[in-house]
Amino acid sequence: MNTPPPRRPARRRPPPDIVLGPILHARGAQGGGGQPHRWRLSATFLLAGMDEPPDLRVDGVGLPVPPRFLHEWGAVVPGKGPVSLWRYDFAVPRGVQDGRTGYGFDRDARRWYVDVPGTGMRPRLAYVACGGCEDEGDIAAAGLSRNARWGHLLGRHRAHPFHLLLMGGDQIYADGLWREIPALRAAAALPLARQAALDAPPGLEADLDAWYLNVYRHAWGQSEPAALLASVPGLRMWDDHDILDGWGSHPEPVLDSPLYRAVYGAARRAFRLFQIGMPDDDAPETLLAAEPPSFAQGLQYNGVGVLALDLRSERRPTRVMSSRSLAELPDWLARFRQCRHLLVMSSVPMVFPSLGLLERMLNLIPGRQRLEDDLRDQWRSPAHAEEFQEVVRALVRFMRETRCRVTLLSGEVHLGGVGAIRGLDLELWQCISSGVVHPPPPAAAVALLERLARRSEPLFDGLTQEMPGFAETGQRLLPSRNWLSLTMNADNGIDAEWHAEAGPTPLTLTIPAL
Repeated sequence: MNTPPPRRPARRRPPPDIVLGPILHARGAQGGGGQPHRWRLSATFLLAGMDEPPDLRVDGVGLPVPPRFLHEWGAVVPGKGPVSLWRYDFAVPRGVQDGRTGYGFDRDARRWYVDVPGTGMRPRLAYVACGGCEDEGDIAAAGLSRNARWGHLLGRHRAHPFHLLLMGGDQIYADGLWREIPALRAAAALPLARQAALDAPPGLEADLDAWYLNVYRHAWGQSEPAALLASVPGLRMWDDHDILDGWGSHPEPVLDSPLYRAVYGAARRAFRLFQIGMPDDDAPETLLAAEPPSFAQGLQYNGVGVLALDLRSERRPTRVMSSRSLAELPDWLARFRQCRHLLVMSSVPMVFPSLGLLERMLNLIPGRQRLEDDLRDQWRSPAHAEEFQEVVRALVRFMRETRCRVTLLSGEVHLGGVGAIRGLDLELWQCISSGVVHPPPPAAAVALLERLARRSEPLFDGLTQEMPGFAETGQRLLPSRNWLSLTMNADNGIDAEWHAEAGPTPLTLTIPAL
């Protein structure tokens, strides 16, 4: 009788080689009405190799969570071979009190931890914007440490955990593509009209995909932001630097040119994959728009709603959102009618000093001036006056009908600030916070904006705009890198705190419930 040879133990696969991640994506609360309460999350990992990674093990989730393939880039990371993005979707049980759950790959010692909001707890959120710089040499030149505010936010999270991380645009700064991608370097020296006449050269799409991947690796692979992205689920909107400076405010022939459409297509793929964790054929439930291209998103938990508008996908020189998105806005707002407080993310501030006169003066000068794109980006640009009124009216109407307080969250201007639209027995508050990495503007520009911000401006329908400023400093603007914490208080209002790098900190504001 032949005895079979002893079976060799199966070779243990090496643990996944993580190139970037994990990145947590918030998908909102689930349950209620007799159903179990759960906190829905997705985690994405950029991994070396094309082999399917192991399942994810999540504390409190009985079954292993299988991976879903999202995208493959090829050998674009030195020494890693092909890299691919994978997503894990899971829902963690919620108790009345805040909880904490760990997650990690099956048979892998590495673990990450995320705090889960209790059903009876007050929401705690953090908000950041402008997580990079056009030229990061400017950060060191200003005597600043790149990730100092990220480190401060991480320390606060570890002491008093946040449930959500809201990221208000310009998470990356992709502007270097004009210098670093050979096919674009020559085009960058040409006037915009000549750039618009160029065809996209062969291989540009692959070069752009690799560029955006590496920009995300640079911005999110550093230790402080990486630790936060792995431990606080995020909801993210994009702005121009996630594409290129001024996207949407350039002349239409430029926006529609082959070269610029190739750049936009690559930026959109990267945003969709890294910031939303979304393949091209399966939108998460947080996506609100009925059809592409809008990435408007929303979620809610414990009486607070978050609506992140998409102010770039449909932007043109004469509009911020398409007529379809504007028509859908009341329906998006209606989803939050049961909330006590709604946070509306608008990357560019809606309440800010009007620079329309300066824009009109520049329009009188032949040719295209350097500041024109930045001025056209603003909600208060004369080109967007009607649309600004339509959006404000929709927000005011929602507040009057539902008695749900709306607070605007914005970044983009590399300053902190408080704004309010008042009238009709209502107040629409706005909190501006940026940048978490980007340095503040020059002192002369800040001084000019501070003077302009002291004026109360009449708007329409009996509404006025003002920037009341910070009680601690008497100033309307905060010219220091900062991030914002938002905590719902016992009266269903919001306690806002600006955590600044210099000067008195935190600066505070309590926004009452309606």
